[in-house]
Amino acid sequence: MTFRPEDYRAPLEQAVRSAAEWLDSLPSRPVKPAAPVDQLAAAFARALPEEPADPAAVVAELATLAEPGLMAIGSGRFFGWVMGGTLPAALSADWLVSAWDQNGGLRYATPATAAIEERAGAWILDLLHLPASSAVGFTTGGTMANFVGLAAGRGAVLRAVGWDVNRDGLTGAPRVSVLAGAEVHSSVILALRYLGLGEPTLVAADPQGCIRPDALADALATVTGPSLVVLQAGNLHSGSFDPMRESIRLAHDAGAWVHVDGAFGLWAAVSPRWAPALAGLDTADSWATDAHKTLNVPYDCGIAIVADPTAARSAFAAHTSYFVRDDAGTADPMDLVPELSRRARGVPVWAAMRSLGRSGTVALVEGLADNASALATGLAALPGVEVLNDVVFTQVSVSFGTDDRTVRVTQALIADGAVWMSGSVWSGRAVLRISVSNWSTDAADVAVAVDAVARALATVTTADRG
Repeated sequence: MTFRPEDYRAPLEQAVRSAAEWLDSLPSRPVKPAAPVDQLAAAFARALPEEPADPAAVVAELATLAEPGLMAIGSGRFFGWVMGGTLPAALSADWLVSAWDQNGGLRYATPATAAIEERAGAWILDLLHLPASSAVGFTTGGTMANFVGLAAGRGAVLRAVGWDVNRDGLTGAPRVSVLAGAEVHSSVILALRYLGLGEPTLVAADPQGCIRPDALADALATVTGPSLVVLQAGNLHSGSFDPMRESIRLAHDAGAWVHVDGAFGLWAAVSPRWAPALAGLDTADSWATDAHKTLNVPYDCGIAIVADPTAARSAFAAHTSYFVRDDAGTADPMDLVPELSRRARGVPVWAAMRSLGRSGTVALVEGLADNASALATGLAALPGVEVLNDVVFTQVSVSFGTDDRTVRVTQALIADGAVWMSGSVWSGRAVLRISVSNWSTDAADVAVAVDAVARALATVTTADRG
């Protein structure tokens, strides 16, 4: 095969056409996929062709076959889980990342993407009001961002008692105790599992899912030896924030490393509106968040922040003869995350922040929260609807009475297709969980969503009267 730059033009042009058709459809198309996975699997169940195919035709075929199975996550009417949309500059930058095809691990080898990611990291620290000297790494998502912070913490607390986990592993090591709020997210549980630390000791939470400082103090009093404390910026169901200053002080007084899981809620720190709720956030030791949630960059991109860069580098830096290091001694991107080879996923983050600026980032975050409040107000006005949480950020949890009725309304809503909201269980009750994470959601989308819930509620009510 001969490389000819012009061979890229036709498939790229087809990709632009297919992408534009998809994006143009988002304001009006049903949010749910039109076809289930089995139907899509059957459509793709073809034998591998014996001969090559025209690249542009392959791209067109791919788009056509995939379209019925695509969820309109980029729609302003998508409120499922905590999934953001994609800002125009971030999407376009992500295309450049693919075209450049840089392995973003080494500063020396890929100086452009390393410099872009370093500046993106500095902007993140500035926006979130975190220590400017912190290390920032770009991961696949929140799970691995939590992994990074907890791995750095594991190494640091074991070093403090004379144990080198890098050299000696965990066998025979002092036990590392981990304390977390009763509503800790499963991504933290996974990260602890990957690190060989086991299940955390759960600490009692208040009705909004926030860790109780008095219960944390009691739990810390029972701990001997090295320990980690995991706090939460943005509860999965309520959006509420753990009391940072008091909880971090208690943990540090006990010698614990404090990690903050802020997958979506850490971005509240950009706005003065949440400064009282997040007071003391900057005194933690590590933080995790996602860019593909609140910041609205393409999947996938998590962000791991460690206040002590040495702790991060100790956990992840690899040394071998064929790695050509930059003479400056600055950490390479691969020194701060688990992957040696990786996509330059911090580039769309730079583009998102460059396009928004400081004021635009604040407006984005505040706008998401304002739309969540508007949704809560509209839904609370419907008969038999109860908003269960204090709507302090971007999450709304709703009950329609009994668990059975709530599940049925959720099913009817999903079947309707005008919006997507996901079901869950919170404090032992079935809920309709609403997450406002898309930059494009506006007042019209909120009104459509309230009307869709009203229709689903009416469908269930009619069936019950049957």
